Amino acid sequence: MKTTSLPAQPDRKSPAGADVRFIMDGTTGGMIHSTVPSHQINKATVHATVSEFWYILEGHGEIWRDDGSESGVTALVAGTSIDIPVGTVFQYRNVSDVDLKFICITMPPWPGAAEATFVDGMWDPTI
Repeated sequence: MKTTSLPAQPDRKSPAGADVRFIMDGTTGGMIHSTVPSHQINKATVHATVSEFWYILEGHGEIWRDDGSESGVTALVAGTSIDIPVGTVFQYRNVSDVDLKFICITMPPWPGAAEATFVDGMWDPTI
């Protein structure tokens, strides 16, 4: 059994560009707290083996997802949950003057930097 607390400072940046704090990890998945600064547009990516669930805590953003058969933009506001199935191209951005914060659960655990491939997205990244 594990118990953790949210780190005061980010542990690193995600491949897409969010500030990441590691919360929990295990054999079946991982959990992080992500922060996207005001008006930041992250890089578009696709994952090779990892699916994600997100739960938005605060802020206002947008995510574009394209799984090859369906494509669209979803508002990211407090209380919203989304999924990013493996192989889905996605890009997200903060469209407000405050930080966008969310919890992300990865399944299986994040294997390393080679997991994410950068692709063309809907918006021009600012990072």
